[in-house]
Amino acid sequence: MQNKAEIRILGQKYTIRGDTSEKEMKELASYVDAKIKEVLDKAPSVTPLNAAILAALNIAGEFHKLKKEQQEVALRLTEKTQTLSGLFE
Repeated sequence: MQNKAEIRILGQKYTIRGDTSEKEMKELASYVDAKIKEVLDKAPSVTPLNAAILAALNIAGEFHKLKKEQQEVALRLTEKTQTLSGLFE
């Protein structure tokens, strides 16, 4: 079931649909809005479109870093599990 949410990014109102709850969609929109505003605060002469692109790259960087950390944790967990299971053989 698709949920619907009205969100605001840089003062622009959007109606979006998604599989997540309305609350989560609004939280994500708020996060994106904050990231764009962060870029605009650091570089006020940047256009909103370029700020959105830079914010998207920043968010992608955060995601990539977290994904890499998660993979490293999963690898360590697998190694420890194999070590532990070897003790019971």
